[in-house]
Amino acid sequence: MDPTYLILIAAATLVSEDLTLAATGALVARGEIGFAQGVIACAAGIFAGDMLLYAAGRACRKGLLRWPRAAGLLARGSGWLRGRQAFGAVLMSRFTPGLRLPIYFAAGFLPTRPLAFAFYFLAAALVWTPLIVGFAETVSSIGWMAAGSMAAAWWILRSALARRGLPWVRKFAWEFWPAWLAYLPLAPFFCYLALRYRSLTVFTAANPGIPTGGLAGESKTSILNSLSESPDLVAEFRAIEAGPLSHRLDAAGVFGEWPVVLKPDVGERGRDVAIVRTEEELTEYLAGHPARALVQRYVEGPEFGLFYYRFPGEARGHILSITEKRLPSVTGDGVSTVRELIESDARAALLLQTYLRSVRRAEGDVPGDGERVPLVEVGSHCRGAIFLDGTGLCTRELLDAVDAVSRRFPGFHFGRFDVRAASVEALRNGRFRILELNGVSAEAAHIYDPRTSVWVAYRSLCRQWRLAFAIGDANRKRGARPARLRELIAVLWRHRKS
Repeated sequence: MDPTYLILIAAATLVSEDLTLAATGALVARGEIGFAQGVIACAAGIFAGDMLLYAAGRACRKGLLRWPRAAGLLARGSGWLRGRQAFGAVLMSRFTPGLRLPIYFAAGFLPTRPLAFAFYFLAAALVWTPLIVGFAETVSSIGWMAAGSMAAAWWILRSALARRGLPWVRKFAWEFWPAWLAYLPLAPFFCYLALRYRSLTVFTAANPGIPTGGLAGESKTSILNSLSESPDLVAEFRAIEAGPLSHRLDAAGVFGEWPVVLKPDVGERGRDVAIVRTEEELTEYLAGHPARALVQRYVEGPEFGLFYYRFPGEARGHILSITEKRLPSVTGDGVSTVRELIESDARAALLLQTYLRSVRRAEGDVPGDGERVPLVEVGSHCRGAIFLDGTGLCTRELLDAVDAVSRRFPGFHFGRFDVRAASVEALRNGRFRILELNGVSAEAAHIYDPRTSVWVAYRSLCRQWRLAFAIGDANRKRGARPARLRELIAVLWRHRKS
């Protein structure tokens, strides 16, 4: 065979790896190319593409290393990609759609050994390539009906593994990726936005009324005070100052009823948020959290995330995303323990330890037949809440209500309201209570819907950050000052240590 033919096959993998493998399998089935020749050509192209991703990550890291503390942070991050775990991540990324790019880019971005990862990439390519080429050859030979049966068998096997809660199934599902890994592939896009708007930090001017635009370190109490002109929409709250425990308990007893919600005045992603129902639980929480905290009246009803934005000068804002937050539960059968009920649920099993820490029942308890056992009480994804895309819930009445409260907050243009409503219909009619408001660090959290693909999620994240930069630039032109890079790094460093 003409070597040029094989070179073209290898080059084609850089354009579309999956289509090239499928086409090569078809060529093998028709006898136009040998199986070994096709596999070698495809594997060579795939390996070259993998090394290019690694090199791209390495190139992006060079600019970051100018920051004095970057080397230490990167070294700690690289612990996730070492030894057998690194090879397992590379190998499994080959079998998980959408995972190869972030892991291979991260391998180059973090301080890892190039020769070791070159070996991992080659080994993974040599495992993956013959399987897919052979599958494509089989499909061409035996027909699509038999191929469909094979695909169905794979789906059943994968579902069975998921029900057992195997750790790698959770690690490679998009909604469970660690934040640093999820955002790492966006680094080139951030660089593009910084060049376009001639500033790395212009997005912090998206909300001039919030320090650093709400990226980190902002006070929840201060933000809620700015919204307090709408008392009918904001859940009643009170700050609890640091100090003697007896003083803090007096400050907490403002609502006269249980339960109440306690959260750090500075926090994110549901960290240290608790729903307390007794004086003893309140005492225990405050004793373990010496910093300033926030106590808030508990609001009944389903929880939602409403991501809002408005360019300065616009007559009307927009709702970018609505997230419906489901608080999962299991139902007793009178025989199974709490732990067994969690393990028998396909998704809950993936978060077994998380739910066992949050559920208000001992794992060995046996709930009665039909008894509902809530697994989590806080609408935070990292605490186990299920996020669903609720974009279809947007109505003119809802937008009018969000628009009205946003305009009462001077200097707010971009962020997510976390709210509760009596029902879905009440939300659609614009009736809700605000629990908190997050600025530029907030996410359009519908991307964590289990049905959302990684590509749709990244498209949404890119749109969100493009809006943050554009709104920040528009505010800068009106006199708002973005945070300086040194100032922003200092805030992030203090927030990380807190």
